[in-house]
Amino acid sequence: MVIMYIMTRNLSVAVDLDSPTPAYRQIIDGLRVHFVEGNLRPGDRVPSVRELASDLGLHFNTVAEAYRELAAEGWLRLDRGRRGARVVERLRTTGTGGDSVKLVRRLRGVVAEARAGGLSVRDILNVLAALRKELESASP
Repeated sequence: MVIMYIMTRNLSVAVDLDSPTPAYRQIIDGLRVHFVEGNLRPGDRVPSVRELASDLGLHFNTVAEAYRELAAEGWLRLDRGRRGARVVERLRTTGTGGDSVKLVRRLRGVVAEARAGGLSVRDILNVLAALRKELESASP
């Protein structure tokens, strides 16, 4: 079962409760896409922990864990109370060899999950090719 939280007509966060990926990780990944693509910019407010948890039907600690991790990565400033969190200006970091190893490990997991879910190798390659085109067109 997929639950979607709509922030605006162009921004949403989806959580698939049937996925082996923990819900907090899905929230992190969903918001990170919006940060990287510029859909959420410094100064923008994200929903409070309780608001997002309530709308997704999750425990507030699940959302709080996602927000803490995003804050540790430098994406969010957490505000006390019901004001939620704000996106902050994040310094660009340069990747290391270890980052590439982590990326490959995560991609292997995603590919394995896709194959276990019934996608063919050809389907996965088509998705990756489309993603590559998106990345190339978005590169500065």
